[in-house]
Amino acid sequence: MLTPVSDEHLRYPVGRPQLPTAPLTAAERAPYIQQLADLPARLTDAARRAGGERLQLPYRPGGWTGRQVIHHVADTHLNLYGRFRLALTEDNPTVRPFDEAAWAELPDVAATPITVSLALLESLHSRWVILLQHLTEAQWQRTFYHPRYHTTLTLDQALVQYTWHGQHHLGHVELLAA
Repeated sequence: MLTPVSDEHLRYPVGRPQLPTAPLTAAERAPYIQQLADLPARLTDAARRAGGERLQLPYRPGGWTGRQVIHHVADTHLNLYGRFRLALTEDNPTVRPFDEAAWAELPDVAATPITVSLALLESLHSRWVILLQHLTEAQWQRTFYHPRYHTTLTLDQALVQYTWHGQHHLGHVELLAA
């Protein structure tokens, strides 16, 4: 007998994020950085297993299609990488939110092969991981302000949040591959 999948599991296949309240150690950061390094290959593998037809389907009722999810991860991670760079070069910058749902409906999402966004993620994450591997302890405590959530995040917290974001959407594509 099949066990029904809850809407919560479909929305949050890896659970909800839990941000650290204290600075992370280098050993605590390492698995998050590795997950960022591994995400492009894992997302590519999940997309391959899902196949082109399933990627045209939403991962849950009312959700985005697999294609939209993959392009969303590339769009968002470009922004997230930029937020790290802003926090490293400015004093508690205010980052610019963007309308993710509107971006997912732009014509390039339907017209661009997912391989383009997967290749973009591969290069972007290579660059991002190199940056992260060279930060000092003081740099990890630099901050930025997110006006949509009225929240100031340290780069430690952003690392955890953004790693979760990648795993969260990888989980969505894996739902289509199952």
